[in-house]
Amino acid sequence: MADSDLVLAEATEHSDPVYDSEKRLSESIADDSLDNEVDSIHEGLQFPTEEELLTLRRVSDSIPWNAYLIAVVELAERFSYYGSSVVFTNYIQQPLPQGSRTGAGGPTGQSGALGAGQQMSTGLTTFYQFWAYVSPLAGAYIADTYWGRYKTICWSLVVAMLGHVIMIISSIPGIIGGRASLGVFILSMIVTSTGTGGFKSNVSPLVAEQYRITKCYIATTRSGERVIIDPAMTTTRIYMYFYLFINIGALVGQIGMVYAEKYVGFWLAFTLPTVVFCISPFVLWYGRGRYRTSPPQGSVLPTALRIWRYAQRGRWSWNPYKTVKNLTSNDFWETAKPSKQVGEKPKWMTFDDQWVDEVRRGFKACAVFVWFPLYWLCYNQLNNNLISQAATMTTNGLPNDVLSNLDPFALIIFIPICDLVIYPALARAGIQFTALKKIAWGFGTAAASMIWAAVVQYYIYKTNPCGHYAGTCVDANKNPLVSSLNVWIQSGSYVLIAFSEIFASITGLEYAFTKAPRNMRSLVMAVFLFMSAASAAIGEAFVSLSLDPLLVWNYAISAILAGVGGILFWISVRKLDKEEDTLNNLAGGHFENEK
Repeated sequence: MADSDLVLAEATEHSDPVYDSEKRLSESIADDSLDNEVDSIHEGLQFPTEEELLTLRRVSDSIPWNAYLIAVVELAERFSYYGSSVVFTNYIQQPLPQGSRTGAGGPTGQSGALGAGQQMSTGLTTFYQFWAYVSPLAGAYIADTYWGRYKTICWSLVVAMLGHVIMIISSIPGIIGGRASLGVFILSMIVTSTGTGGFKSNVSPLVAEQYRITKCYIATTRSGERVIIDPAMTTTRIYMYFYLFINIGALVGQIGMVYAEKYVGFWLAFTLPTVVFCISPFVLWYGRGRYRTSPPQGSVLPTALRIWRYAQRGRWSWNPYKTVKNLTSNDFWETAKPSKQVGEKPKWMTFDDQWVDEVRRGFKACAVFVWFPLYWLCYNQLNNNLISQAATMTTNGLPNDVLSNLDPFALIIFIPICDLVIYPALARAGIQFTALKKIAWGFGTAAASMIWAAVVQYYIYKTNPCGHYAGTCVDANKNPLVSSLNVWIQSGSYVLIAFSEIFASITGLEYAFTKAPRNMRSLVMAVFLFMSAASAAIGEAFVSLSLDPLLVWNYAISAILAGVGGILFWISVRKLDKEEDTLNNLAGGHFENEK
Protein backbone atom coordinates (compact mmCIF):
# COMPACT_ATOMS: atom_id res chain seq x y z
CA MET A 1 0.00 0.00 0.00
CA ALA A 2 1.06 3.63 -0.33
CA ASP A 3 1.73 3.86 3.42
CA SER A 4 4.35 1.28 4.31
CA ASP A 5 2.96 0.96 7.83
CA LEU A 6 -0.55 0.01 6.71
CA VAL A 7 -1.22 -3.47 8.06
CA LEU A 8 -4.82 -4.07 9.02
CA ALA A 9 -8.07 -3.43 7.22
CA GLU A 10 -10.95 -3.36 9.69
CA ALA A 11 -13.38 -6.24 9.26
CA THR A 12 -15.47 -8.52 11.32
CA GLU A 13 -13.95 -11.87 10.37
CA HIS A 14 -10.80 -11.42 8.31
CA SER A 15 -7.29 -10.50 9.38
CA ASP A 16 -6.42 -9.23 5.90
CA PRO A 17 -9.66 -8.69 3.99
CA VAL A 18 -8.10 -7.32 0.82
CA TYR A 19 -6.08 -10.43 0.16
CA ASP A 20 -8.73 -12.75 1.63
CA SER A 21 -11.35 -11.26 -0.66
CA GLU A 22 -8.97 -11.56 -3.63
CA LYS A 23 -8.55 -15.25 -2.76
CA ARG A 24 -12.30 -15.75 -2.47
CA LEU A 25 -12.76 -14.18 -5.90
CA SER A 26 -10.10 -16.34 -7.54
CA GLU A 27 -11.77 -19.44 -6.13
CA SER A 28 -15.27 -18.50 -7.30
CA ILE A 29 -16.79 -20.56 -10.07
CA ALA A 30 -15.84 -19.58 -13.62
CA ASP A 31 -19.31 -18.59 -14.78
CA ASP A 32 -20.00 -16.05 -12.01
CA SER A 33 -21.04 -12.73 -13.48
CA LEU A 34 -18.72 -9.74 -13.34
CA ASP A 35 -21.16 -7.96 -11.05
CA ASN A 36 -21.05 -10.82 -8.55
CA GLU A 37 -17.25 -10.85 -8.68
CA VAL A 38 -17.02 -7.15 -7.93
CA ASP A 39 -19.56 -7.48 -5.12
CA SER A 40 -17.86 -10.47 -3.47
CA ILE A 41 -14.53 -8.68 -3.27
CA HIS A 42 -16.04 -6.22 -0.78
CA GLU A 43 -17.27 -8.83 1.70
CA GLY A 44 -15.91 -8.27 5.18
CA LEU A 45 -14.73 -4.71 4.56
CA GLN A 46 -15.80 -1.81 6.77
CA PHE A 47 -17.01 1.18 4.82
CA PRO A 48 -16.61 4.78 6.05
CA THR A 49 -19.44 6.98 7.25
CA GLU A 50 -20.10 10.43 5.77
CA GLU A 51 -18.17 12.01 8.63
CA GLU A 52 -15.22 9.64 8.18
CA LEU A 53 -15.10 10.40 4.46
CA LEU A 54 -14.53 14.04 5.38
CA THR A 55 -12.11 13.56 8.27
CA LEU A 56 -9.95 10.47 7.72
CA ARG A 57 -6.80 10.57 5.62
CA ARG A 58 -6.96 8.72 2.31
CA VAL A 59 -4.28 6.39 1.00
CA SER A 60 -3.92 4.03 -1.95
CA ASP A 61 -3.93 0.23 -1.94
CA SER A 62 -1.18 -2.05 -3.29
CA ILE A 63 -0.94 -2.70 -7.02
CA PRO A 64 -1.92 -6.22 -8.23
CA TRP A 65 0.87 -8.24 -9.86
CA ASN A 66 -1.27 -8.74 -12.97
CA ALA A 67 -1.01 -5.00 -13.57
CA TYR A 68 2.79 -5.26 -13.60
CA LEU A 69 2.62 -7.99 -16.24
CA ILE A 70 0.54 -5.73 -18.48
CA ALA A 71 2.96 -2.88 -17.76
CA VAL A 72 5.80 -5.05 -19.11
CA VAL A 73 3.81 -5.54 -22.33
CA GLU A 74 3.43 -1.77 -22.56
CA LEU A 75 7.14 -1.26 -21.81
CA ALA A 76 8.16 -3.43 -24.77
CA GLU A 77 5.61 -1.78 -27.08
CA ARG A 78 6.71 1.72 -26.06
CA PHE A 79 10.37 0.73 -26.54
CA SER A 80 9.52 -0.16 -30.12
CA TYR A 81 7.35 2.92 -30.71
CA TYR A 82 9.67 5.56 -29.25
CA GLY A 83 12.87 3.73 -30.13
CA SER A 84 11.99 3.87 -33.82
CA SER A 85 10.20 7.23 -33.90
CA VAL A 86 13.01 9.10 -32.11
CA VAL A 87 15.12 8.86 -35.27
CA PHE A 88 12.30 9.87 -37.65
CA THR A 89 13.29 13.55 -37.63
CA ASN A 90 16.85 12.90 -38.77
CA TYR A 91 15.74 10.13 -41.16
CA ILE A 92 13.32 12.45 -42.96
CA GLN A 93 14.95 15.87 -42.57
CA GLN A 94 18.67 15.26 -43.08
CA PRO A 95 20.28 14.00 -46.33
CA LEU A 96 22.18 10.73 -46.62
CA PRO A 97 25.79 11.49 -45.54
CA GLN A 98 28.36 11.39 -48.34
CA GLY A 99 29.78 7.90 -48.77
CA SER A 100 27.23 6.33 -46.37
CA ARG A 101 24.96 3.44 -47.36
CA THR A 102 23.21 3.19 -43.97
CA GLY A 103 22.56 6.84 -43.04
CA ALA A 104 25.03 6.79 -40.13
CA GLY A 105 26.77 10.11 -39.58
CA GLY A 106 29.60 8.83 -37.42
CA PRO A 107 31.20 10.68 -34.48
CA THR A 108 31.31 14.10 -36.16
CA GLY A 109 28.74 13.87 -38.97
CA GLN A 110 24.96 14.29 -39.08
CA SER A 111 22.90 11.15 -39.64
CA GLY A 112 20.20 11.29 -42.28
CA ALA A 113 18.49 9.54 -45.17
CA LEU A 114 15.80 11.35 -47.17
CA GLY A 115 16.96 15.00 -47.00
CA ALA A 116 13.35 16.26 -47.20
CA GLY A 117 13.82 19.25 -44.84
CA GLN A 118 12.34 20.35 -41.52
CA GLN A 119 8.84 21.11 -42.82
CA MET A 120 8.45 17.65 -44.36
CA SER A 121 9.89 16.12 -41.21
CA THR A 122 7.48 17.97 -38.93
CA GLY A 123 4.56 17.21 -41.26
CA LEU A 124 5.21 13.46 -41.46
CA THR A 125 5.96 12.99 -37.75
CA THR A 126 2.82 14.96 -36.93
CA PHE A 127 0.80 12.77 -39.32
CA TYR A 128 2.28 9.65 -37.68
CA GLN A 129 1.11 10.81 -34.29
CA PHE A 130 -2.27 11.88 -35.70
CA TRP A 131 -2.96 8.45 -37.19
CA ALA A 132 -1.70 6.62 -34.09
CA TYR A 133 -4.30 8.46 -32.00
CA VAL A 134 -7.21 8.36 -34.45
CA SER A 135 -7.12 4.58 -34.85
CA PRO A 136 -7.81 3.97 -31.11
CA LEU A 137 -11.44 4.88 -31.82
CA ALA A 138 -11.77 1.87 -34.13
CA GLY A 139 -9.83 -0.38 -31.74
CA ALA A 140 -12.03 0.66 -28.83
CA TYR A 141 -15.26 0.04 -30.76
CA ILE A 142 -14.09 -3.43 -31.81
CA ALA A 143 -13.06 -4.29 -28.24
CA ASP A 144 -16.20 -3.01 -26.49
CA THR A 145 -18.56 -4.44 -29.10
CA TYR A 146 -17.07 -7.64 -30.55
CA TRP A 147 -13.71 -8.98 -29.40
CA GLY A 148 -13.02 -7.74 -25.90
CA ARG A 149 -9.83 -5.96 -24.87
CA TYR A 150 -7.46 -8.95 -24.74
CA LYS A 151 -8.15 -10.26 -28.24
CA THR A 152 -8.08 -6.75 -29.73
CA ILE A 153 -4.68 -6.10 -28.12
CA CYS A 154 -3.28 -9.33 -29.55
CA TRP A 155 -4.35 -8.58 -33.13
CA SER A 156 -3.21 -4.97 -32.85
CA LEU A 157 0.26 -6.21 -31.94
CA VAL A 158 0.30 -8.33 -35.11
CA VAL A 159 -0.53 -5.28 -37.26
CA ALA A 160 2.07 -3.11 -35.52
CA MET A 161 4.71 -5.83 -35.94
CA LEU A 162 4.05 -5.91 -39.69
CA GLY A 163 4.54 -2.15 -39.81
CA HIS A 164 7.91 -2.41 -38.07
CA VAL A 165 9.08 -5.01 -40.59
CA ILE A 166 8.13 -2.69 -43.48
CA MET A 167 10.02 0.13 -41.73
CA ILE A 168 13.17 -1.99 -41.61
CA ILE A 169 12.86 -2.66 -45.36
CA SER A 170 12.77 1.11 -46.05
CA SER A 171 16.14 1.57 -44.35
CA ILE A 172 18.28 -1.30 -45.66
CA PRO A 173 21.33 -0.40 -47.79
CA GLY A 174 20.39 -0.11 -51.44
CA ILE A 175 16.90 1.23 -50.67
CA ILE A 176 17.61 3.93 -48.09
CA GLY A 177 17.81 7.43 -49.52
CA GLY A 178 16.16 6.51 -52.82
CA ARG A 179 12.72 7.44 -54.09
CA ALA A 180 11.31 4.06 -53.07
CA SER A 181 12.58 4.58 -49.54
CA LEU A 182 10.16 7.47 -48.87
CA GLY A 183 7.11 5.55 -50.13
CA VAL A 184 7.94 2.39 -48.18
CA PHE A 185 8.66 4.45 -45.06
CA ILE A 186 5.30 6.28 -45.24
CA LEU A 187 3.52 2.93 -45.68
CA SER A 188 5.28 1.61 -42.58
CA MET A 189 4.19 4.68 -40.60
CA ILE A 190 0.54 4.07 -41.53
CA VAL A 191 0.58 0.34 -40.70
CA THR A 192 2.54 0.73 -37.46
CA SER A 193 0.40 3.59 -36.15
CA THR A 194 -2.78 1.65 -36.97
CA GLY A 195 -1.64 -1.25 -34.79
CA THR A 196 -0.46 1.13 -32.10
CA GLY A 197 -3.88 2.76 -31.95
CA GLY A 198 -5.74 -0.52 -31.45
CA PHE A 199 -3.28 -1.44 -28.72
CA LYS A 200 -3.31 1.87 -26.82
CA SER A 201 -7.07 2.23 -26.41
CA ASN A 202 -7.31 -1.19 -24.75
CA VAL A 203 -4.14 -1.75 -22.75
CA SER A 204 -4.71 1.35 -20.59
CA PRO A 205 -8.15 0.21 -19.32
CA LEU A 206 -6.94 -3.39 -18.99
CA VAL A 207 -4.15 -2.50 -16.58
CA ALA A 208 -6.47 -0.63 -14.18
CA GLU A 209 -9.13 -3.36 -14.36
CA GLN A 210 -6.75 -5.68 -12.55
CA TYR A 211 -7.60 -3.84 -9.32
CA ARG A 212 -11.05 -5.09 -8.34
CA ILE A 213 -12.13 -3.10 -5.30
CA THR A 214 -14.42 -0.22 -6.23
CA LYS A 215 -15.53 1.15 -2.83
CA CYS A 216 -13.64 3.10 -0.18
CA TYR A 217 -13.02 1.11 3.01
CA ILE A 218 -11.29 1.65 6.35
CA ALA A 219 -7.92 0.26 7.40
CA THR A 220 -5.59 0.82 10.35
CA THR A 221 -1.85 1.59 10.23
CA ARG A 222 0.78 0.20 12.60
CA SER A 223 0.72 3.50 14.44
CA GLY A 224 -3.01 3.06 15.11
CA GLU A 225 -4.20 5.65 12.62
CA ARG A 226 -7.46 4.84 10.88
CA VAL A 227 -7.30 5.67 7.18
CA ILE A 228 -9.48 5.27 4.12
CA ILE A 229 -8.26 3.04 1.30
CA ASP A 230 -9.44 4.97 -1.74
CA PRO A 231 -9.86 3.04 -5.04
CA ALA A 232 -9.54 6.31 -6.98
CA MET A 233 -6.14 6.96 -5.41
CA THR A 234 -5.18 3.35 -6.15
CA THR A 235 -6.10 3.86 -9.79
CA THR A 236 -3.95 7.00 -9.79
CA ARG A 237 -1.08 4.96 -8.41
CA ILE A 238 -1.54 2.19 -10.99
CA TYR A 239 -1.39 4.68 -13.84
CA MET A 240 1.63 6.47 -12.37
CA TYR A 241 3.67 3.26 -12.33
CA PHE A 242 2.18 2.18 -15.66
CA TYR A 243 3.51 5.48 -17.01
CA LEU A 244 6.82 4.78 -15.29
CA PHE A 245 7.12 1.52 -17.25
CA ILE A 246 6.21 3.39 -20.44
CA ASN A 247 9.07 5.80 -19.88
CA ILE A 248 11.58 3.11 -18.97
CA GLY A 249 10.84 1.58 -22.37
CA ALA A 250 10.97 4.98 -24.06
CA LEU A 251 14.23 5.99 -22.36
CA VAL A 252 16.15 2.80 -23.12
CA GLY A 253 14.74 2.64 -26.64
CA GLN A 254 15.48 6.24 -27.49
CA ILE A 255 19.01 6.37 -26.07
CA GLY A 256 19.99 3.10 -27.69
CA MET A 257 18.52 3.91 -31.08
CA VAL A 258 20.04 7.37 -31.49
CA TYR A 259 23.48 5.82 -31.06
CA ALA A 260 22.57 2.92 -33.37
CA GLU A 261 21.50 5.50 -35.96
CA LYS A 262 24.64 7.60 -35.52
CA TYR A 263 27.28 4.87 -35.52
CA VAL A 264 25.70 1.92 -37.42
CA GLY A 265 22.70 3.09 -39.41
CA PHE A 266 18.94 3.36 -39.52
CA TRP A 267 18.45 -0.33 -40.33
CA LEU A 268 19.70 -1.21 -36.84
CA ALA A 269 17.72 1.64 -35.24
CA PHE A 270 14.55 0.12 -36.70
CA THR A 271 15.47 -3.57 -36.18
CA LEU A 272 16.27 -3.50 -32.44
CA PRO A 273 12.87 -2.02 -31.46
CA THR A 274 11.20 -4.73 -33.51
CA VAL A 275 13.15 -7.43 -31.66
CA VAL A 276 12.19 -6.01 -28.26
CA PHE A 277 8.59 -5.69 -29.44
CA CYS A 278 8.50 -9.49 -29.72
CA ILE A 279 8.46 -9.63 -25.88
CA SER A 280 4.88 -8.30 -25.80
CA PRO A 281 3.04 -11.28 -27.32
CA PHE A 282 4.97 -13.74 -25.13
CA VAL A 283 4.05 -11.87 -21.91
CA LEU A 284 0.44 -11.59 -23.07
CA TRP A 285 0.36 -15.34 -23.68
CA TYR A 286 1.97 -16.10 -20.30
CA GLY A 287 -0.65 -14.12 -18.40
CA ARG A 288 -3.64 -15.15 -20.51
CA GLY A 289 -5.27 -17.05 -17.64
CA ARG A 290 -4.37 -14.48 -14.99
CA TYR A 291 -5.81 -11.27 -16.37
CA ARG A 292 -9.17 -10.02 -15.29
CA THR A 293 -10.98 -9.08 -18.51
CA SER A 294 -14.39 -7.60 -19.28
CA PRO A 295 -16.33 -9.41 -22.01
CA PRO A 296 -17.70 -7.38 -24.95
CA GLN A 297 -21.31 -6.32 -24.38
CA GLY A 298 -22.41 -5.41 -27.88
CA SER A 299 -22.90 -1.96 -29.30
CA VAL A 300 -23.25 0.37 -26.30
CA LEU A 301 -22.33 3.65 -28.00
CA PRO A 302 -25.59 4.04 -30.00
CA THR A 303 -27.63 3.68 -26.82
CA ALA A 304 -25.45 6.21 -24.97
CA LEU A 305 -25.87 8.70 -27.80
CA ARG A 306 -29.60 8.00 -27.86
CA ILE A 307 -29.83 8.83 -24.15
CA TRP A 308 -28.02 12.10 -24.83
CA ARG A 309 -30.39 13.00 -27.68
CA TYR A 310 -33.44 12.00 -25.63
CA ALA A 311 -32.36 14.24 -22.75
CA GLN A 312 -32.22 17.22 -25.13
CA ARG A 313 -35.94 17.08 -25.94
CA GLY A 314 -37.65 20.40 -25.27
CA ARG A 315 -34.42 22.12 -24.32
CA TRP A 316 -33.62 23.89 -27.58
CA SER A 317 -34.57 27.51 -28.10
CA TRP A 318 -34.05 30.28 -30.62
CA ASN A 319 -32.37 32.11 -27.76
CA PRO A 320 -28.75 30.82 -27.66
CA TYR A 321 -28.29 31.76 -24.01
CA LYS A 322 -31.43 29.85 -23.01
CA THR A 323 -30.37 26.82 -25.07
CA VAL A 324 -26.93 26.66 -23.39
CA LYS A 325 -28.52 27.11 -19.98
CA ASN A 326 -31.01 24.28 -20.65
CA LEU A 327 -28.38 21.89 -22.02
CA THR A 328 -26.08 22.44 -19.03
CA SER A 329 -28.71 22.41 -16.29
CA ASN A 330 -28.30 20.03 -13.37
CA ASP A 331 -31.42 18.04 -14.31
CA PHE A 332 -30.43 17.53 -17.96
CA TRP A 333 -29.96 13.74 -17.65
CA GLU A 334 -32.89 13.11 -15.29
CA THR A 335 -35.48 13.06 -18.08
CA ALA A 336 -33.63 10.17 -19.76
CA LYS A 337 -33.89 7.87 -16.73
CA PRO A 338 -36.34 4.96 -17.03
CA SER A 339 -37.89 5.74 -13.64
CA LYS A 340 -38.84 9.23 -14.83
CA GLN A 341 -40.88 8.02 -17.80
CA VAL A 342 -44.63 8.55 -17.66
CA GLY A 343 -46.53 5.52 -18.86
CA GLU A 344 -44.75 2.79 -20.77
CA LYS A 345 -41.06 3.47 -21.25
CA PRO A 346 -39.48 3.24 -24.74
CA LYS A 347 -38.39 -0.27 -25.74
CA TRP A 348 -34.77 0.84 -26.23
CA MET A 349 -34.45 1.79 -22.54
CA THR A 350 -32.88 -1.54 -21.55
CA PHE A 351 -30.88 -0.01 -18.69
CA ASP A 352 -31.46 1.37 -15.21
CA ASP A 353 -31.13 4.86 -13.73
CA GLN A 354 -27.63 4.13 -12.45
CA TRP A 355 -26.36 3.45 -15.97
CA VAL A 356 -27.66 6.86 -17.06
CA ASP A 357 -25.61 8.36 -14.23
CA GLU A 358 -22.57 6.48 -15.53
CA VAL A 359 -23.20 7.76 -19.06
CA ARG A 360 -23.50 11.31 -17.71
CA ARG A 361 -20.17 10.87 -15.95
CA GLY A 362 -18.59 9.57 -19.18
CA PHE A 363 -19.85 12.58 -21.15
CA LYS A 364 -18.47 14.91 -18.47
CA ALA A 365 -15.08 13.23 -18.85
CA CYS A 366 -15.16 13.68 -22.62
CA ALA A 367 -15.94 17.38 -22.09
CA VAL A 368 -12.80 17.61 -19.94
CA PHE A 369 -10.74 15.99 -22.69
CA VAL A 370 -11.80 18.60 -25.26
CA TRP A 371 -9.23 20.96 -23.71
CA PHE A 372 -6.32 18.56 -24.09
CA PRO A 373 -5.30 19.42 -27.70
CA LEU A 374 -3.94 22.71 -26.37
CA TYR A 375 -1.77 20.77 -23.94
CA TRP A 376 -0.55 18.28 -26.54
CA LEU A 377 0.54 21.14 -28.82
CA CYS A 378 3.30 21.83 -26.30
CA TYR A 379 4.19 18.20 -25.72
CA ASN A 380 4.46 17.48 -29.44
CA GLN A 381 7.36 19.90 -29.79
CA LEU A 382 9.54 17.22 -28.16
CA ASN A 383 9.24 14.93 -31.16
CA ASN A 384 10.30 17.33 -33.88
CA ASN A 385 11.10 21.00 -33.33
CA LEU A 386 13.11 20.62 -30.12
CA ILE A 387 15.21 17.91 -31.79
CA SER A 388 15.81 20.26 -34.72
CA GLN A 389 16.64 23.06 -32.27
CA ALA A 390 19.32 20.88 -30.67
CA ALA A 391 20.95 20.39 -34.08
CA THR A 392 21.62 24.17 -34.22
CA MET A 393 23.45 24.21 -30.87
CA THR A 394 26.89 23.06 -29.72
CA THR A 395 26.53 19.35 -28.92
CA ASN A 396 30.20 18.37 -28.41
CA GLY A 397 29.62 15.05 -30.20
CA LEU A 398 26.29 14.30 -28.50
CA PRO A 399 23.62 13.16 -31.01
CA ASN A 400 21.11 15.99 -31.38
CA ASP A 401 18.18 13.65 -30.73
CA VAL A 402 19.53 12.13 -27.50
CA LEU A 403 18.68 15.10 -25.27
CA SER A 404 14.96 14.42 -25.66
CA ASN A 405 15.56 11.49 -23.31
CA LEU A 406 15.68 13.94 -20.44
CA ASP A 407 11.87 13.80 -20.55
CA PRO A 408 11.49 10.06 -19.75
CA PHE A 409 14.52 10.24 -17.44
CA ALA A 410 12.87 13.02 -15.42
CA LEU A 411 9.62 11.04 -15.33
CA ILE A 412 11.38 7.93 -14.00
CA ILE A 413 12.81 10.06 -11.17
CA PHE A 414 9.81 12.23 -10.32
CA ILE A 415 6.93 9.73 -10.62
CA PRO A 416 8.03 7.79 -7.48
CA ILE A 417 8.76 11.10 -5.71
CA CYS A 418 5.22 12.32 -6.44
CA ASP A 419 3.71 8.99 -5.36
CA LEU A 420 5.75 8.50 -2.18
CA VAL A 421 6.46 12.07 -1.06
CA ILE A 422 4.58 14.93 -2.72
CA TYR A 423 1.05 13.53 -2.97
CA PRO A 424 1.07 11.98 0.56
CA ALA A 425 2.43 15.25 1.97
CA LEU A 426 -0.40 17.18 0.35
CA ALA A 427 -2.92 14.66 1.74
CA ARG A 428 -1.48 14.98 5.26
CA ALA A 429 -1.74 18.75 4.96
CA GLY A 430 -5.42 18.39 4.12
CA ILE A 431 -4.95 19.60 0.53
CA GLN A 432 -7.13 17.72 -1.94
CA PHE A 433 -5.05 17.69 -5.12
CA THR A 434 -7.88 16.35 -7.24
CA ALA A 435 -7.61 15.07 -10.79
CA LEU A 436 -8.90 18.28 -12.36
CA LYS A 437 -6.53 20.42 -10.28
CA LYS A 438 -3.62 18.26 -11.46
CA ILE A 439 -4.66 18.69 -15.09
CA ALA A 440 -4.83 22.48 -14.69
CA TRP A 441 -1.31 22.46 -13.23
CA GLY A 442 -0.22 20.30 -16.16
CA PHE A 443 -1.32 23.00 -18.58
CA GLY A 444 0.67 25.58 -16.61
CA THR A 445 3.92 23.61 -16.56
CA ALA A 446 3.55 22.79 -20.27
CA ALA A 447 3.23 26.51 -21.02
CA ALA A 448 6.34 27.17 -18.91
CA SER A 449 8.32 24.60 -20.92
CA MET A 450 7.45 26.39 -24.17
CA ILE A 451 8.44 29.76 -22.71
CA TRP A 452 11.82 28.21 -21.93
CA ALA A 453 12.12 26.89 -25.51
CA ALA A 454 11.17 30.29 -26.97
CA VAL A 455 13.86 32.06 -24.93
CA VAL A 456 16.48 29.48 -25.98
CA GLN A 457 15.49 29.91 -29.64
CA TYR A 458 15.79 33.68 -29.33
CA TYR A 459 19.38 33.40 -28.11
CA ILE A 460 20.20 30.79 -30.77
CA TYR A 461 19.30 33.38 -33.38
CA LYS A 462 21.47 35.95 -31.62
CA THR A 463 24.53 33.69 -31.44
CA ASN A 464 24.35 31.75 -34.71
CA PRO A 465 26.65 32.97 -37.54
CA CYS A 466 23.65 33.09 -39.89
CA GLY A 467 21.36 34.87 -37.42
CA HIS A 468 17.70 33.95 -37.94
CA TYR A 469 18.53 31.15 -40.39
CA ALA A 470 20.28 28.82 -37.94
CA GLY A 471 18.73 25.63 -39.30
CA THR A 472 20.35 25.94 -42.75
CA CYS A 473 23.63 27.60 -41.76
CA VAL A 474 26.66 25.87 -43.37
CA ASP A 475 30.21 26.78 -44.29
CA ALA A 476 31.82 26.63 -47.75
CA ASN A 477 32.26 22.86 -47.38
CA LYS A 478 28.58 22.34 -46.43
CA ASN A 479 29.45 21.60 -42.80
CA PRO A 480 26.85 22.90 -40.32
CA LEU A 481 27.62 26.12 -38.45
CA VAL A 482 25.93 26.16 -35.05
CA SER A 483 25.29 28.48 -32.13
CA SER A 484 27.86 28.67 -29.35
CA LEU A 485 25.13 27.83 -26.84
CA ASN A 486 25.53 24.43 -25.19
CA VAL A 487 22.74 22.00 -26.04
CA TRP A 488 22.18 21.20 -22.35
CA ILE A 489 20.49 24.59 -22.00
CA GLN A 490 17.44 22.82 -23.42
CA SER A 491 17.13 20.76 -20.22
CA GLY A 492 14.58 23.07 -18.61
CA SER A 493 12.03 22.47 -21.37
CA TYR A 494 12.26 18.69 -20.98
CA VAL A 495 12.02 18.69 -17.18
CA LEU A 496 9.03 21.04 -17.19
CA ILE A 497 7.20 19.00 -19.80
CA ALA A 498 7.88 15.87 -17.72
CA PHE A 499 6.13 17.45 -14.73
CA SER A 500 3.27 18.44 -17.00
CA GLU A 501 2.89 14.78 -18.04
CA ILE A 502 2.67 13.67 -14.40
CA PHE A 503 -0.05 16.23 -13.77
CA ALA A 504 -1.99 16.12 -17.07
CA SER A 505 -1.21 13.01 -19.13
CA ILE A 506 -1.19 10.41 -16.33
CA THR A 507 -4.25 12.00 -14.74
CA GLY A 508 -6.02 11.97 -18.10
CA LEU A 509 -5.59 8.19 -18.30
CA GLU A 510 -6.91 7.85 -14.77
CA TYR A 511 -9.86 10.16 -15.46
CA ALA A 512 -10.81 8.28 -18.62
CA PHE A 513 -10.89 4.96 -16.75
CA THR A 514 -12.62 6.06 -13.54
CA LYS A 515 -15.32 8.18 -15.21
CA ALA A 516 -16.32 5.84 -18.04
CA PRO A 517 -19.22 3.36 -17.81
CA ARG A 518 -17.69 -0.06 -17.28
CA ASN A 519 -18.83 -1.30 -20.70
CA MET A 520 -17.46 1.81 -22.46
CA ARG A 521 -14.00 2.08 -20.92
CA SER A 522 -12.06 1.43 -24.11
CA LEU A 523 -14.18 3.94 -25.99
CA VAL A 524 -13.80 6.75 -23.45
CA MET A 525 -10.07 6.00 -23.28
CA ALA A 526 -9.97 6.27 -27.08
CA VAL A 527 -11.66 9.68 -26.89
CA PHE A 528 -8.91 10.83 -24.53
CA LEU A 529 -6.24 9.50 -26.89
CA PHE A 530 -8.04 11.07 -29.87
CA MET A 531 -7.35 14.49 -28.38
CA SER A 532 -3.69 13.90 -29.20
CA ALA A 533 -4.73 13.27 -32.81
CA ALA A 534 -6.76 16.47 -32.79
CA SER A 535 -3.69 18.28 -31.51
CA ALA A 536 -1.61 16.76 -34.29
CA ALA A 537 -4.16 18.02 -36.82
CA ILE A 538 -4.02 21.50 -35.29
CA GLY A 539 -0.24 21.18 -35.30
CA GLU A 540 -0.31 20.80 -39.08
CA ALA A 541 -1.45 24.43 -39.18
CA PHE A 542 1.71 25.35 -37.30
CA VAL A 543 4.02 23.58 -39.75
CA SER A 544 4.53 26.90 -41.53
CA LEU A 545 6.04 28.21 -38.28
CA SER A 546 8.40 25.23 -38.00
CA LEU A 547 11.24 26.86 -39.90
CA ASP A 548 13.53 29.85 -39.61
CA PRO A 549 13.05 32.69 -38.83
CA LEU A 550 9.66 31.96 -37.19
CA LEU A 551 10.53 29.38 -34.54
CA VAL A 552 10.36 31.81 -31.62
CA TRP A 553 6.75 32.49 -32.59
CA ASN A 554 6.11 28.74 -32.84
CA TYR A 555 7.08 28.17 -29.21
CA ALA A 556 5.53 31.41 -27.93
CA ILE A 557 2.13 30.69 -29.49
CA SER A 558 2.16 27.16 -28.06
CA ALA A 559 2.90 28.63 -24.61
CA ILE A 560 0.10 31.19 -24.88
CA LEU A 561 -2.46 28.61 -26.02
CA ALA A 562 -1.57 26.20 -23.19
CA GLY A 563 -1.44 28.93 -20.54
CA VAL A 564 -4.69 30.64 -21.47
CA GLY A 565 -6.30 27.25 -22.17
CA GLY A 566 -5.36 26.03 -18.69
CA ILE A 567 -7.01 29.05 -17.06
CA LEU A 568 -10.19 28.66 -19.12
CA PHE A 569 -10.14 24.91 -18.42
CA TRP A 570 -10.17 25.44 -14.67
CA ILE A 571 -12.95 28.03 -14.91
CA SER A 572 -15.06 25.55 -16.87
CA VAL A 573 -14.52 22.54 -14.57
CA ARG A 574 -14.33 24.06 -11.08
CA LYS A 575 -17.95 23.05 -10.36
CA LEU A 576 -17.31 19.54 -11.66
CA ASP A 577 -14.27 19.30 -9.39
CA LYS A 578 -16.56 19.51 -6.36
CA GLU A 579 -18.37 16.36 -7.55
CA GLU A 580 -15.20 14.22 -7.63
CA ASP A 581 -16.11 11.94 -4.71
CA THR A 582 -19.71 11.60 -5.85
CA LEU A 583 -18.70 10.65 -9.38
CA ASN A 584 -16.12 8.13 -8.16
CA ASN A 585 -18.62 6.36 -5.91
CA LEU A 586 -21.61 5.99 -8.22
CA ALA A 587 -23.47 2.70 -7.97
CA GLY A 588 -22.81 0.39 -10.91
CA GLY A 589 -25.49 0.51 -13.58
CA HIS A 590 -27.06 -2.31 -15.56
CA PHE A 591 -27.38 -2.41 -19.35
CA GLU A 592 -28.81 -5.04 -21.69
CA ASN A 593 -28.69 -5.03 -25.48
CA GLU A 594 -32.02 -4.78 -27.22
CA LYS A 595 -33.31 -8.18 -28.28
